[in-house]
Amino acid sequence: MLTHEQIEKNVGWMIVLTVLIVSIGGLVEIVPLFFQTSTTKPVNELVKPYDPVRLAGRDIYIREGCYNCHSQMIRPFRAETERYGHYSVAGEFVYDHPFQWGSKRTGPDLARVGGRYSDQWHRIHLLNPRDVVPESNMPAYYWLDRPLKEPNIGAKMEALRKVGVPYSDEEIAGAAQAVEGKTELDAVVAYLQGLGLALKQAR
Repeated sequence: MLTHEQIEKNVGWMIVLTVLIVSIGGLVEIVPLFFQTSTTKPVNELVKPYDPVRLAGRDIYIREGCYNCHSQMIRPFRAETERYGHYSVAGEFVYDHPFQWGSKRTGPDLARVGGRYSDQWHRIHLLNPRDVVPESNMPAYYWLDRPLKEPNIGAKMEALRKVGVPYSDEEIAGAAQAVEGKTELDAVVAYLQGLGLALKQAR
């Protein structure tokens, strides 16, 4: 029988036992989530997989590091729900791989930004934020006003289907045509306008 002192002095045993304990703890916390429908099923019928344009917009949102300043997770506190709307629930994000919850808020939370502003407002805001929010410290993303080049959008949708996103063969086949003629700006605006529509905004 190993004593506490022997384990602390033997690096090999310390590593093995630490990995064992962390693995057991992780399994106990993570495995039950796979069997809870609130984390594996859409919260309602309004939660749909991203169409090709919104999926491309989400990729640009991630590429540009927007998640570094904007979270998409409203916590269940009165101050949060009064400002942003209904708190975030896991069932809204079942088709997000990976989800963009985060905790950093240099800018406002975007979980319920969909439909709050017009497409034109978003375009102006992305190209030069200070044109609509004079005190904004957000950088201008003027380069987004260029053609969207997404030759692999169908392949991305096929990969997402393998992890549970219910894309049909027809949706995947028509993906390249759906993004044709769009700009990166169009795609990001489409992504933002679809955020948080599954749960009614309670402001």
